Amino acid sequence: MNVKTTLYKRKILRELYFNNILSCADLSLKTNKSIPLTTKILNELIDEGYVIETGFAQSTGGRRPLMFSLQQDVMYVVSVAMDQFVTRIALLDMHNQNVTEVEKFELNLYQNKNALHVLTEKIYSFVQNLKISKEKIAGVGIAMPGFVDVKKGINYSLLPSDNKSIPDHICKKIGMPVFIDNDSSLIALAELRFGAIGNRKEAMVVNIGWGVGLGMIIDGKMFRGHNGFAGEFSHIPLFTNDILCSCGKKGCLETETSLMVITEKARKGLKDGRVSMLQQSPMDDLEQANDAILLAASAGDQFAVELLSEAGYKLGKGIAILIHIFNPETIILSGRGAAAGKIWQAPIQQSINEHCIPRIAANTTIELSTLGHQAELIGAAALVMENFEKEIVKSYSVKLATSLNN
Repeated sequence: MNVKTTLYKRKILRELYFNNILSCADLSLKTNKSIPLTTKILNELIDEGYVIETGFAQSTGGRRPLMFSLQQDVMYVVSVAMDQFVTRIALLDMHNQNVTEVEKFELNLYQNKNALHVLTEKIYSFVQNLKISKEKIAGVGIAMPGFVDVKKGINYSLLPSDNKSIPDHICKKIGMPVFIDNDSSLIALAELRFGAIGNRKEAMVVNIGWGVGLGMIIDGKMFRGHNGFAGEFSHIPLFTNDILCSCGKKGCLETETSLMVITEKARKGLKDGRVSMLQQSPMDDLEQANDAILLAASAGDQFAVELLSEAGYKLGKGIAILIHIFNPETIILSGRGAAAGKIWQAPIQQSINEHCIPRIAANTTIELSTLGHQAELIGAAALVMENFEKEIVKSYSVKLATSLNN
């Protein structure tokens, strides 16, 4: 099979992954290829077991087109979702469903020189234990916090790699394509492709986690800035609280709004005698404590609701700045903290009402993620499929260069 045919097949598979169901005419339009060629390639993909016919589209008055979709188990993606303390690994199919149980392990990224080694070994072990052929895995996508240079494959904040490519390092160990990106950017990618953003062109996705991340959708596309570091929402110097932030500066947004801060306030409040169902919860472990707070707030616990409402109001001040600068159609609340649901919306909206010019904020909605904590895993999988067709070009270029040098 020639490279052009392989490349076009990958384009079709990629489009079906992101759009779920498409007609031949849709695929022809999206790939800028003729309908006869698209029909030919589709038939080949059906014969190879990659694509299935899903029936005819609903009638719009004319002839109903035949629709196509990806076979759910034809390919898989190893998806890795990292935060500063815990890493999750899962195998996802082409419908973004977990094929395996999500594997979780503690990995503290702060000042950890061995973090990349541990991560590499965990991914290697996960892949080795899979009961499917490695040939059916499209690649490994990794979402990680920090200043991530996607082109160079370097994380300048965490996972020290001696300024060498992290994807190359892991690829050498596991023998398959590896891609990395910032966690908040990939959460935004998941929301754009599969979540709450839908067809809207301007959206801000706020990742409520141990920090406060931001993914920006402008004109329907991810906006990453000049070096790919856009969206460091956590570090807007918004408060005069003299609290040292993880970035080394004081008064950043995350010093009043992150889940870590909320958890510490909960611990202090309980120690000072606040009455709450959290008194029965394990508060020593950071992750368990945070899950307990979100669950208690959802159950109406007054102390937990108070903690989230206070953080939500302060988060709203930061969001007000985003609205003034970008005038987005919607703000999506995503990430780990979004599990608390609608509790966030009222204090954030109150803050926006107080701090925004009404005409600018009038048409901006505050919405909750439809993907929840799964957003980061889905975003990491989507990263692999975003690069699916590019990988074949890269592989061909390497083989061509090798043959010319020989």
